[in-house]
Amino acid sequence: MNPVTGKREIMIISEQQEMSLGQEQYQPAQQSQGGLYYLDPELTFYVRQVGEKLAKVSDRPDLPYEFVVLNNSVPNAWALPSGKIAINRGLLAKLDDEAQLAAVLGHEIVHAAARHSAKRMQSNLLISAGVAGLGLALDNQDYRDILVGGAAMAVAKYGRDHELESDHYGMQYMAAAGYDTQAAVELQQLFMKLSEGQSQNWLEGLFASHPPSPERVEENRRTALTLPQSNYRGEDAFMRATARLRKTVPAYDAYDKGVKALKAGDDDKALQLANQAIKLESEEAMFYSLRGDIYKKQNKESAALKEYDKAVSLNPEYFAHPLKRGLTYKELGDSAKAAQDLRRANDLLPTSVANLALGDIEAQSNNSAAAISHYSAAAEASGAYGQEARQKLSRLDLPKNPERYLQIQTLKDKQGRAFITYSNQSALEVNNIVVEVALINASGWVMKQNTLTLGAAGPGQQAKPVFCAIATEAAQRKDLSLLTRLQSYRLR
Repeated sequence: MNPVTGKREIMIISEQQEMSLGQEQYQPAQQSQGGLYYLDPELTFYVRQVGEKLAKVSDRPDLPYEFVVLNNSVPNAWALPSGKIAINRGLLAKLDDEAQLAAVLGHEIVHAAARHSAKRMQSNLLISAGVAGLGLALDNQDYRDILVGGAAMAVAKYGRDHELESDHYGMQYMAAAGYDTQAAVELQQLFMKLSEGQSQNWLEGLFASHPPSPERVEENRRTALTLPQSNYRGEDAFMRATARLRKTVPAYDAYDKGVKALKAGDDDKALQLANQAIKLESEEAMFYSLRGDIYKKQNKESAALKEYDKAVSLNPEYFAHPLKRGLTYKELGDSAKAAQDLRRANDLLPTSVANLALGDIEAQSNNSAAAISHYSAAAEASGAYGQEARQKLSRLDLPKNPERYLQIQTLKDKQGRAFITYSNQSALEVNNIVVEVALINASGWVMKQNTLTLGAAGPGQQAKPVFCAIATEAAQRKDLSLLTRLQSYRLR
């Protein structure tokens, strides 16, 4: 039974699993999208108050709701199972009053209360790295390929029915909490305006889980006519709560432009914009981190390190700051400080970058077990870092466990002839593999034996099969069996 609509629906994922998923993914989701907006705790407290006011009149008031503000310029919001909800700094800066904020939060509460995320997981729409994705749009595309383990988030859209359902019942929650539901109409109009003239990539990042449409504007208008009317907008309270945020919008605009300039290769412009952002808001760690990125690109590691020090001191709870400082320490040859920072970064958000670097540090210390553990974790990610980790893991672990990577197989043709080949499950090219084959009788005695040399096979490939007389005899006689054993190989 849908807790919001009352309709009967088949659900495979239990409520207990839903609760666990929401709790487990909440911090990784926050970290992967800028971390918490820490400069104004009172703003988060205000958002939490509005959210809790709506949650109390929802159809699932007993969910363990949480509301946070993320340090992200993209105007978006999202909900995880069990009521774990986030709204971006960038969306708050676009709103006019508390009623519009209530429209956002009410919509997200319905997604949680109606178990929309659980339904999408159940339908296998959002499977990523073995973990069910939850419709989260990563604003920094560089992060998409470095997340590992439970932090791997897929991006997908809610279905049309789920969006309209969340709009409709979210407006009911607004009315029950005493808000002017016209704000929900205005919110959809705002989203339509924000989407005008934007590139498809920008739209996928902004509204990956909430695509705007004229239909939603009109549907909200019709819904508002059916609900109790209230004039409460809460403009004064909203303006007081968001005063610092709105004042610092130019600083974050400069920062966002600086990031783009650095990616475009214009270091001077990027530095100018970073300095401008710092002048406007000197307590924001991301601005110093950007300046560190610029210096590091210019091979000024010592200067970069000072900027990362500042970023960590201002916001030690965001993974990117200790990660960048740890990588810089590694380049400067300070493995102890590098490892300390990289482990801290991994505690906040596991990434292939940190695990790859930690694997290198452990390998240099001849701690192969720890190196293999870190390389294995990094190998879960896609992208260049994951590929490098898979290669290093293969080079380190293959000599210890060759059968795990080089799997010998026997094939037969229509004439009953048998061939020996192998499947290369490593991330490296292998050649000159020597296989020992033996013919064994029922008593376990070796009747015949020989060796075969097989050719090269790249990662994930199968080597060209080689005819084997002993294997053919074993295939043709029921009283004999074949034993194969990997004897040697060569890595390229």
